[in-house]
Formats: sequence, structure tokens, C-alpha cells
Amino acid sequence: MAAQAVAHDAGARAEAGGRGRLSALMLAALGVVYGDIGTSPLYTMHEVFGHEGAAVDRAAVLGALSLVFWALIIVVTIKYVVLVMRADNRGEGGVLALSALAQRVAPTPQRRHLASVLCMIGAALFYGDGVITPAISVLSAVEGLDVATPVFKPYVVPIAVAILIGLFVVQRRGTEHVGRLFGPVMLLWFGVLALLGIKEIAQNPGVLRAVNPVYIARFFEMYDWRAFASLGSVVLAVTGAEALYADMGHFGARPIRLSWFGLVLPGLVLNYFGQGALLLRDASAVAHPFFLLAPGWALYPLVALSTAATVIASQAVISGAFSLTRQAVQLGYLPRLEVRHTSPTEIGQVYVPKVNWLLMAAVIAVVLAFESSSGLAAAYGIAVTGTMTITAMLAYFVARTVWHWSKPLAVIVFGLLLMVDAAFFTACLLKIPYGGWFPLLLGALVFTLMRTWRHGRRVLIDRLTDNAPSCESFAAQMAERPPHRVPGIAVFLTGRSEVVPRALLHNLKHNHVLHDCIVIATVIPEEVPHIPDDERVTVEHLPGNFHRARIRFGFMDTPDVPSALARVRLTSDDTDTAMRTSYFLSREVLVASPRPDLGPWSEQVFIALANLATSGAAFFRLPPDRVLEVGTQVEI
Repeated sequence: MAAQAVAHDAGARAEAGGRGRLSALMLAALGVVYGDIGTSPLYTMHEVFGHEGAAVDRAAVLGALSLVFWALIIVVTIKYVVLVMRADNRGEGGVLALSALAQRVAPTPQRRHLASVLCMIGAALFYGDGVITPAISVLSAVEGLDVATPVFKPYVVPIAVAILIGLFVVQRRGTEHVGRLFGPVMLLWFGVLALLGIKEIAQNPGVLRAVNPVYIARFFEMYDWRAFASLGSVVLAVTGAEALYADMGHFGARPIRLSWFGLVLPGLVLNYFGQGALLLRDASAVAHPFFLLAPGWALYPLVALSTAATVIASQAVISGAFSLTRQAVQLGYLPRLEVRHTSPTEIGQVYVPKVNWLLMAAVIAVVLAFESSSGLAAAYGIAVTGTMTITAMLAYFVARTVWHWSKPLAVIVFGLLLMVDAAFFTACLLKIPYGGWFPLLLGALVFTLMRTWRHGRRVLIDRLTDNAPSCESFAAQMAERPPHRVPGIAVFLTGRSEVVPRALLHNLKHNHVLHDCIVIATVIPEEVPHIPDDERVTVEHLPGNFHRARIRFGFMDTPDVPSALARVRLTSDDTDTAMRTSYFLSREVLVASPRPDLGPWSEQVFIALANLATSGAAFFRLPPDRVLEVGTQVEI
């Protein structure tokens, strides 16, 4: 079976497997896809009326509820579930997959460059979301203890920190076993959300009038700028919408859509309206509207269930950060990092140690700095709305080039969606003095690192291949004046297939020999998730038993060079090929140049990033006892 068929279109597999398979995927999607958006009721309504928000009166409550309801309908349902999930990159979703698709179909280099820049910005903002989501989710759940008794108040932050440390420590074990519990827990969670809401709505059914958008107009008419500022809190209700799209490759579009319409959306709407009904009955409940929905006897069980749900939400975001890092490395936006596969059956389950510990340090620092979910809510939203805006812009390009929409239709549809995203983003900018600066600062840092690495790699490859002879001329020269040839196959990995690698030139210069069979191999990352095995390797035969191999991997594939080369026949003797093959790599030692092409500051950043990179032998799955590295000092 082709590689793309293994990981793609899980929804089609569900149909083939019947209702049982579809139900299993829907349950799994509940645990992975909807954890973030499913825990938003913990803090959204409190934040809408917190700080200098509107007074808790009938007009404000119905207006805020109407905003939340229509945000769920327009942003999540129409934009993501109905439209954006159609923009799959061979079954995969997410801002990187969408950007890769937009770059592949872009009609001009300018459009490709714009898509690349948007990709880096979106990825950078996602890391900001990955830091804030675990912190605010776990804090908001543990704060439920303070509702039961103020005795727990001094211990909220230490308990949250302990839970988060434990969460990051167990990441190396993978989510295969723990993940089996995610779906049932979230199924229970959404059921509890609905029941809590129904209980309160039954006492004040008039709150259902908030589905009428006229209450939004009245809210803005009465509270003007404070109503606009509340959009920065209303957007908390749709955080996690990007996960619907990003995890499409794991579950398929159909299970995610069915879960949304069948359980998640009804559960969220009922709970939000229940909180609204509670606020209409008791304005003082604004301090903790979610936990005060529960009767006294159910408070501690609800805190426990909330904590479990927020851990699941955090796990989904952390796993998303690992997956995003893997894709970014494959596409050349980040240096090679160690990626461990934690499941023998699921290709998407990976663990990136460096990212895990950096995330943990950042999350703990954020919890200690902001100390409460309300403090973190001011920092939340900017990263999310920024990513949503970029997704809408990239989806517009796809609608024009892939879906073949007319320009007026694409402008109208995505223009309206961009207006909604822009309104939320602008409202979130008002939070900058109160913590909104943090995700912007973190996003700017990650964007700078990604852009510096991408540009630095181009400069480095230019330096390494400068004045190098072409493969054709070198092979012809070796055929005319052959050096001593020794038995075996030598594979030289290089970034550019048209010129001779430095490792080959150095080996010939110092050892004065060549192997019988020379393979100049170039690994080419493609802007698609997967490359089928039978399309992975192309080989061009040159004089003198030289061969030029181009090995293609998708950004969701594992770059296993020996496995790829084993599929092609390079010599007439195919016995013990693996044991007769040696792999040659260049190890560059980067030093500062008196006149750097990158600029002094960027040069130092690039060198530091290069030092963090894992070895090419480990990254390309080369057998350690068959690898020879040739050191080269390079000025950049």
C-alpha cells in the first residue's frame, strides 16, 4: 500500500470498516481534537465580564451569549468544519500543510514567498499557543478547589505546576496507552457540560433568546468600546478550532465533523447558555460561573473531571507541537532535531525531547509569572486569532487555485471570514499591556529563528558547493583517468545533486581511492505529507559506475535513506548490499566570517542553531557502523 494511503483519509477507512470503525474514530477524535475547545467553558464567560468588562445585566449577558454562539457557528462551524477542512494537503491539515499546498500551487514566486512567510508566522504563533494552553487550562481547573473552600487558594499554583511537570515528564512514553482513555473521558466531559447547562436553562429558558443576533447589536449599542473589548474574551470560546483542521490527517474529516455536530457543539452551546442563565439569576456567580453550575456535592468530582479534561487538552497541544516541529524540520524551517517514534503502529505519534523540555520550562515560567487563569487569559487569544487569520488567507489562495472558485466568490466568502478574524485579533491587541505581549514576543522569537535558519541554510549550501565540479564532468574525468577502485558501495549525501559533494572530493584527495560504486544521494523534502514508496527514489546513471540518486520524502515521512536505497538496484551483485555499503557525510564546523552574508547577529544565531542539530547519520537512519564523517570548516 502506498505510504500516503496509510496515513491519509481516515474517514474513507472508517466508511470501509463500517459503523464500528467510524464510532471508534469519533471517540478518539473527542480526546485528541476537541480537548482545547472543550475546556473553554471553564474560563470564557468569567473573562467576558471580568476586569473592566460590561456589567452583568440582562442586555450584556444575552449579548455576550449571542457573540459566543455566533463565534462557534461562524468561526468553527462554517470556516473550519465546512470550508477549511476541504483544503487538505493529500489528507493532512494544519497551517504547515496548508502553506505547503498553497506554495505548491502558487502561480508566481511572489505568491510562494508570501505563503512561506505566512507559514512561518502561523507556526511561530502556534508555539505561543502551545505554551499558554496547558498553563491556562490546568490553572482554571485547579482553581475550582478555591470555589469549594478558600483553604486551597495558596496551593492552586503549586498543584498546577506539579500536574504540568508530571504531564511533560511522561511525554517520552508516548500517548498510545494513555490516549485510549482520552476519548471516554472527553465523552463524559461533554455529557456533563450539557447536563449542567440543561439544569440551569430549565430554570430560565428565556436565555435561549440569545441565538438571535439582534442582541449583539444591542450589546454594542449599550456598551460601545467595552463590548468590542469583550471580543478579546469571547474568542476564548473558539480556541482549539485550529486543532480540528490540524488533526484531520489522523482521523479524517468525516469523524471530526460528525463529532462536532453530534456532541461537541451541542454540549458547548448548552453549557454556555446554562452559565448565562445562572448569571441572569445571580450576578455574583460571575466569579466562577462554570463551577457554580454544579450542586455542592458534585463540586469536587467536577474539579477532578475538569483537571483530567484540561490535561487531555494540554496533551493534544503538546503533541501538536511535536508534530509541527517534525513537519518544520522536514520542510527546512528548523534544524534537524531528534524525533522519537513512540508507537510501532501510528506514524503520527512522535516525541521531540528538546521541544518537550523547552515547552515545559516556558509553561512553568508562565504559570509562576501570571499566577491565575485570569492573568493568563489576557495573554491568550492573540496567538490563536493570528493563526486563524493566516489560515483564512492561505485558504483563499487554495480556493482560487485548487477549488477554482471565481475571484468575486472567494473574495466575498473569505473576505467576510477575514473581517471576523480581524475583529477578534484587533480586540485581542487591547490585551497587550496586560500580558498579550507575551505570545507576540514568543512568536517573533520563533519566527526570527525559523527565518534565520532557512536563509542560513541557503547561504551554507552555496558556500559548500561554490566552485565544486559538476557530477557529469567529474564522472567523465574519473572514467578517463580512473583512480584505484576498492570493492563496495559508497553513498555520499549532499544538499545539491548537480555538484560533487565535498566529502567525495576530500576522500579522493586524502585516500586516493574510490569505491567501485559511487552514489551521490540527495534527500529532497517535498511539500506534500507522504511520498509513495514506489515513487521515492529516482536514479540517474553516470559514466564510471557513478549514480545520482534523488530521494524524496514528504513532511510527514520518516527520512530513512538506507530503506529507500534498498528499493533500487545499483550493482549487478545484489548480495549483502547493506553490508557492502558505506555512507559518507560532511560535518561542517561553522566559524564566523569577517564579512558574513547573514549579518553579525544572524550569523551567531545560525551557528547556535546548527550546533543544536542532531547528526545527519541519526536523522537519516544510517547504520552507525557504516558511517564515515568528513569534517569541513566553513566560514559563513
